Amino acid sequence: MTKLSSKHLLGIKNISREDIDLIFSTADNFKAVINRPIKKVPSLRDITIANIFFENSTRTKLSFELAEKRLSADVINFSAGSSSVKKGESLVDTVNNILAMKVDMVVMRHPNPGAAMFLSERVDCSIINAGDGAHEHPTQALLDAFSLRERLGDLTGKKVLIAGDILHSRVALSNIFCLQKLGAEVAVCGPSTLIPKHIEALGVKAFLNFRQALEWCDVVNMLRIQMERQDIQYFPSLREYTMQYGLSRQLLDEVGKEDIIVMHPGPINRGVEITSDIADSEYSIILDQVENGVAVRMAILYLLAGQANSAN
Repeated sequence: MTKLSSKHLLGIKNISREDIDLIFSTADNFKAVINRPIKKVPSLRDITIANIFFENSTRTKLSFELAEKRLSADVINFSAGSSSVKKGESLVDTVNNILAMKVDMVVMRHPNPGAAMFLSERVDCSIINAGDGAHEHPTQALLDAFSLRERLGDLTGKKVLIAGDILHSRVALSNIFCLQKLGAEVAVCGPSTLIPKHIEALGVKAFLNFRQALEWCDVVNMLRIQMERQDIQYFPSLREYTMQYGLSRQLLDEVGKEDIIVMHPGPINRGVEITSDIADSEYSIILDQVENGVAVRMAILYLLAGQANSAN
């Protein structure tokens, strides 16, 4: 297989295991590129990409922009806060106006689930979903799985725990889909109020006891509490949450997990879901995730640009 099965990346649910393998093998090549003294290649020199972010973002936006520039693409950055969206312009009109300037690809983050899918059905260019509400965040899941593959090799049978605010997390759902397609076993853990009902229907274990969950897993991916998406109180206090679900060196020592791998998609709330002595420890691959994010996004942009060119 030499090309992706779709001209868009809307969610992990929509792509195949073969697509994931192709993205990873391409990312391996680009990781070698970004570790060279000259980090730029001319692969997308004639491509124009618009980054359209209707929600605030630091890591994802910077990572995409760097990936695009490493590939020599022309880049347009669009922020909804200072745009005609504030004046009532529709999403489709906004994007079509940008496409009229001869843009080839759109990377979009939007607060509404399904926004990327909605747009892909109405405009004539490749769409990459950089996060749609609490639904999916496919590039984060791909870079997480790529980082695990670097450490563990084949993920078949590996036990991966996703812990924290599962209910409001787009990272959790995309990771579940991606890890399962790669053969891993997946579990979630958090307060019962932050575990979606019927999540076990996805083939996922659900733990309420964090210590028991850590005893089960090979990898733990810690998620932050998403206060900005919570309109009610889901637990008594942050202090109590940290006591029950915070990851610390003391807890890992007590559980006896000397070879566990610790991940976090960022931003980290140090001292809440994870302590600094773990985030900065030998267990952590958090900075590997950041570095791999650029290589994986380069691979996705490169492959989708090839799809768009072959379709034209």
